[in-house]
Amino acid sequence: MQIHVIQSGQTLSGIAEAYGTTVEEIVRANKLPNPDELVVGQTLVIPIVGRFYWVQRGDSLWSIARRFSLPMQRLAEVNRLSLNAPLRVGQRLYIPPGAKRRAEFNAYIEPRGTTVSPALEASAREAAPYLTYLSPFYFSIRRDATLQGPPLDDFPAIARANRVTLVMVVANIENGQFSDELGALILTNETLQNRLLDNIVATARQYGFRDIHFDFEYLRPEDREAYNAFLRKAKRRFEREGWLISTALAPKTSATQRGRWYEAHDYRAHGQIVDFVVIMTYEWGYSGGPPMPVSPIGPVRRVLEYALSEMPAGKILMGQNLYGYDWTLPYVPGGPYARAISPQQAIALAAKYNVAIEYDVEAQAPHFRYRDENGREHEVWFEDARSIQAKFNLVKELGLRGVSYWKLGLDFPQNWLLINDQFTVVKK
Repeated sequence: MQIHVIQSGQTLSGIAEAYGTTVEEIVRANKLPNPDELVVGQTLVIPIVGRFYWVQRGDSLWSIARRFSLPMQRLAEVNRLSLNAPLRVGQRLYIPPGAKRRAEFNAYIEPRGTTVSPALEASAREAAPYLTYLSPFYFSIRRDATLQGPPLDDFPAIARANRVTLVMVVANIENGQFSDELGALILTNETLQNRLLDNIVATARQYGFRDIHFDFEYLRPEDREAYNAFLRKAKRRFEREGWLISTALAPKTSATQRGRWYEAHDYRAHGQIVDFVVIMTYEWGYSGGPPMPVSPIGPVRRVLEYALSEMPAGKILMGQNLYGYDWTLPYVPGGPYARAISPQQAIALAAKYNVAIEYDVEAQAPHFRYRDENGREHEVWFEDARSIQAKFNLVKELGLRGVSYWKLGLDFPQNWLLINDQFTVVKK
């Protein structure tokens, strides 16, 4: 699989010829709505086996082999070169595909209203072959420890058909917001805890959930140990059913990090208690904040490296956004929120307003600015094949369990292509 960045003057036919494929294959793989409307800086995933590399000044056979984790002999052999043959700048080399690594992938999906929309169901069906877990968001806890769940419609059937583990997400959400008061009520009352666990078990049996995922956020710092104790109790209960237990964790860089989103999340304890965690490594750039990358690679790395100091790599799913944001400038704190957009919508915006897509190498994130019909300037940060590849490289480097996506429903075909190319998705 090849990632290609559009340069000025390039056409799909020329790109297809360069890589030995067809325009139709490129269009189909990338879901290009208008093949004649390419954007400078736009990335394409070229659906070929392996990839090509064009020799740069200073390259050697050894350095190229090292770059792609290949034996030099193998690289020379597939390109019919002698080990001592000089390389020419611009020379095209074929890089054979590497071994795939087993990994687990989760995706949250958030239905709204009383039924699942056809578009959201279609998104679940498209993603399911590439998923280990599907997590409908969310079952809210009432104050009497009963549960209010989302519409599930065909999600259980989609999960069964694709050997995907259906995940029951349980959250301390009240009136649409995470509630510290509700969290404290449940975590400090044993009667309510036991009733809640009974209700979770009954619901999970009814729908076929096989992982119980606690997304308890904005907890009071003083409830940290109570949360740990509750998870231990839940673990013992769910083990009798043969189910997994997992949690969502705020992105911390130290055990002593201050703030209501962080202090009650005990990385070391969760690593010891639950089967795996989802670390929410996104929302540095968020809808109510200033324009910036949603998940810049540097901060993501720092969070994950701290997590690895507290728990095994095999218990960590790196959180990854499937969306970007479109901010209206100038940014004013407390002003209008940015609009969430898919990678496909971001590219369409760049095409509509005839602006090139730039790439922040430090953050590993694409972005651009445009001016709308009303003269208002916008700044857009989103994801593309390059930014996702950078995250996949990090997952491999750190030996993580896999990736968790927030959330399905925003079209990003390149992500699934790259998963299929580089990983063997674990099915359970």
